[in-house]
Amino acid sequence: MSDVAAVRAPSWGAAADAALKTGGALWFAVAALGQWVFAAYIVLQYGAVLWGDWAPLREFMPVGAVDGDHAGNAALIGHLFIAFTITIGGTLQLMPFVRNAAPVFHRWNGRIYIGTAFASSIAGLYMVWTRDGIGTVVNDIAISIDALLIIAFAVLAVRAAMRRDFDVHNRWAVRLFLVVSGVWFMRVMYGFAIMVVQGKPPGVGDNMDGPFDVFVAFGCYLLPLALAELYFLSKRGGALGKTVMSVVLIFAAGATALGVFGAAMIMWLPRVT
Repeated sequence: MSDVAAVRAPSWGAAADAALKTGGALWFAVAALGQWVFAAYIVLQYGAVLWGDWAPLREFMPVGAVDGDHAGNAALIGHLFIAFTITIGGTLQLMPFVRNAAPVFHRWNGRIYIGTAFASSIAGLYMVWTRDGIGTVVNDIAISIDALLIIAFAVLAVRAAMRRDFDVHNRWAVRLFLVVSGVWFMRVMYGFAIMVVQGKPPGVGDNMDGPFDVFVAFGCYLLPLALAELYFLSKRGGALGKTVMSVVLIFAAGATALGVFGAAMIMWLPRVT
């Protein structure tokens, strides 16, 4: 029996490693594709602003272009431009084949990504606390925490890279990617809920002030972070933990795909003019 166990254990371990790697790659592939769809939506819906057409901002944003608020309008335009840049740049930054095949691009893309993430966080904080938006102060606090996490994770990722501790750098880069993607995850979570209940989810308020809205406001970055921490822990654990985590990642990939589909069909495509 001991001989049989000795033969089977390494086999299960290797299979668990492969399953965990596949599950992680599957979720990231779904997320990357979904983020590219969102980036395309930003260009198609708001690209006209670059040519002086403010109509999309007035029509589709709760607090869009405001006459006379030059600083706020500039922050909003910068936020949109940065959102597109970091959406594309973030996915490319985490692709191993891009990092290995083009290390110079990886380094410069990382610098641009972190710089734009900083700028986006500052612009977001400015808009949240200087303009009356949707939701309550709880939503403002959730957004502010996300912005502060972006700044903190960016600093920690850079410090790890400067120490050439690339394992730690990679983990902070993943965390940074997840909190930067909070706005995208928010839309995906709403899209998923709408598809599941086939209508308005319970707990959604008219001013995004319902209990489900509050859950999404914090969950759009805390849930992905929790999933990432479980993934990091499972990589250092045994075969059973890796197997369970691979199943969780497969389900997460399916839920993300459904959420992206719902967001695209309900929130993004109908608004593209």
